[in-house]
Amino acid sequence: MTQTKIAKNVVVIGTQWGDEGKGKIVDWLTDHAQGVVRFQGGHNAGHTLVIGGQKTALQLIPSGIMRAGTACYIGNGVVLSVPDLLREIDKLQANGVEVASRLKISEACPVILPYHTALDAAREIARGAAKIGTTGKGIGPAYEDKVARRAIRVADLLNEERFAEKLRDNLDYHNFVLTNYLKAPAVEFQKTLDDTLANVPRIRPMVADVSSALYAAHKAGASLLFEGAGNAAAGSGVGPNMLHYILGITKAYTTRVGSGPFPSELPTDAGVGKHLASVGHEFGTVTGRARRCGWFDAALLKRSVQINGVSGMCLTKLDVLDGLETLKLCTGYKVDGKVVDIFPVGAEEAARCEAIYEEMPGWSDSTVGAQSMDALPVNARNYIMRIQELVGVPVDMISTGPDREETIVLRHPFI
Repeated sequence: MTQTKIAKNVVVIGTQWGDEGKGKIVDWLTDHAQGVVRFQGGHNAGHTLVIGGQKTALQLIPSGIMRAGTACYIGNGVVLSVPDLLREIDKLQANGVEVASRLKISEACPVILPYHTALDAAREIARGAAKIGTTGKGIGPAYEDKVARRAIRVADLLNEERFAEKLRDNLDYHNFVLTNYLKAPAVEFQKTLDDTLANVPRIRPMVADVSSALYAAHKAGASLLFEGAGNAAAGSGVGPNMLHYILGITKAYTTRVGSGPFPSELPTDAGVGKHLASVGHEFGTVTGRARRCGWFDAALLKRSVQINGVSGMCLTKLDVLDGLETLKLCTGYKVDGKVVDIFPVGAEEAARCEAIYEEMPGWSDSTVGAQSMDALPVNARNYIMRIQELVGVPVDMISTGPDREETIVLRHPFI
């Protein structure tokens, strides 16, 4: 009896507030994967890849698309804007990257429709000074519909009669909220129906049972790479026993876009905060918005490691710290007179956190492009070791620049 090869599958997640540099690492790891799966999120965030000096920005399509022959999957945990997906496909194919024949889209993906973006924008206006800082692309409202069991999914788009019925019901509900509560214009039924159906012929050949496709690929011996920000099993339709290693992408400092608690935040108009923002080019890939910047927060990372089951970390943007005389690490917080060493679960408690720091000497030599630990300054190595100690998870990879080859590998996730 022939024994089926058991492949190794790796999950890549961001461990901070996004923008950690997942795209490059996913692209680098696809050298050992036959398939790449996007299992969460929408088109509100993006990955910038630099390959041979050429930049490519991706939003919905998995980063593996830049490796010829690699299969790519959009799992059921993604909320899908069909027009934005098609624009991304067109842009890639115009640059010589074949997409349509290599991409499978889960039939269970919830679809982002115009009323989701209308709700997103109207809510932000209504919140005023208390606004969240959402990108306004309808991501949150689309997930709300999923949880409320009223989501329109990709499979619904393939059945015109069913789609029209569900769309009419959803618009009755959401237009009432838009016009009566949020004082915003209603979304037109017929235009939404016609515009959406016009895109169906292009996506129909790519729609598939992604869960079954991934299971079959795994049984056939393919190694798979999952990219997102948590819930890989649920968001791709596979069992957790198919996930063998969780790689947490972690920036060597901390950034955040939008509002919310940020205990280690620094002002970005001067000093270290300005250095991090300018040297790190801290602007959103999709929105272009400036990111908030601050010192590395080990207590935040400890929470992320616990809830995501991280096996090892990849530290990115280490080179941004080059030239800083002194570095600070946030090791915990004072909250209501108590000292805690992990990020609080509640937003109210998190907002009251006062960062506790320890200092370490920085380094003046460049770390850009280093491909071994020995090539790093001693103080940079000490900084990495201290992060490991504080978080309790090994740093298995270090990114020392945006290009594929600018990577230090201490333990390969696939090997």
